[in-house]
Amino acid sequence: MRKALIIGINHYPYGGDLYGCVNDAYNVKNILERHSDGSVNFGCKLITASSTKESIDRGELKDAVEELFSTNAEIALFYFAGHGHIEATGGYLLGSDAKRGDDGLSLNEVLLYANKSTATNKIIILDSCHSGIAGTQPTVSDSAILAEGITILTASTSDQYASEEDGSGIFTSLFVDALSGSSANIMGDITPGSVYAHIDQSLGEWDQRPVFKTNVKNFVSLRKVAPSIPLENLRLICKLFPTPGFEFQLDPTFEPEQKGRDKGMPEPIEENTKTFSILQKYNRLNLLVPIDAPHMWNAAMENKTCKLTALGEHYRRLAEKNRI
Repeated sequence: MRKALIIGINHYPYGGDLYGCVNDAYNVKNILERHSDGSVNFGCKLITASSTKESIDRGELKDAVEELFSTNAEIALFYFAGHGHIEATGGYLLGSDAKRGDDGLSLNEVLLYANKSTATNKIIILDSCHSGIAGTQPTVSDSAILAEGITILTASTSDQYASEEDGSGIFTSLFVDALSGSSANIMGDITPGSVYAHIDQSLGEWDQRPVFKTNVKNFVSLRKVAPSIPLENLRLICKLFPTPGFEFQLDPTFEPEQKGRDKGMPEPIEENTKTFSILQKYNRLNLLVPIDAPHMWNAAMENKTCKLTALGEHYRRLAEKNRI
């Protein structure tokens, strides 16, 4: 069971309305609720406030967060887009009713619920100003106190604002892009760590800086997209390259193309050309390189070899251990 509480608040009668948070919340819900093949991913609960009729007060916000983390889910994920506040007592997420910053839901309370949760993995994602303070005790400014299984990803550091652009939060736009597949590994898995890496690389040194804090033994997959290569082909990597540093011998029988063959060259062999097709896929994914040849075609036609890159060796070991 994977549950996500997704909250977006635009309506702030006492503190200045926002314009992209509700849209961001809908985008996060739409990307999280299903994997790319249409299968069910997260069961999402969406709460938004864009007018007086839909306002979300602190009590509703607190109750929803408490309910989320009182579950035995595999993953309990909390996403918030709205106003944030920071002061000496810590950080706050503001509901529509907030007249001053400390009227909001304390991030210390959010962390308390997450720390006590029986869910296997607790993930907190905040697109709000000063959200980088999440997980940090006010009295211990340089240390995060996270129970095992907690991951926090925030739009900005504790002293930065979270910006909107073209009707959406900059952070959330990158977050959704990462979940769409931009941060997927070869097997199609998208983890909190890969999402952070995507966002971190996309923002320059003068932009708001995302913050990532975690205490986990294993990263979980937030969403699955189509793998870059059929997994049955990837699993063959340890059979084609049975030992570290192994060089696979090629010859013209592996290349299906007739053009460019010298007179007397052996003809393609179907079984070899099928293998060569898989090797070419490895090459395109930076798992393999030809030795002493500029391209795989040259390697085959000139009787050269090919070998795995460091990344290829990583996947060879995974395949060898039945981890793929």
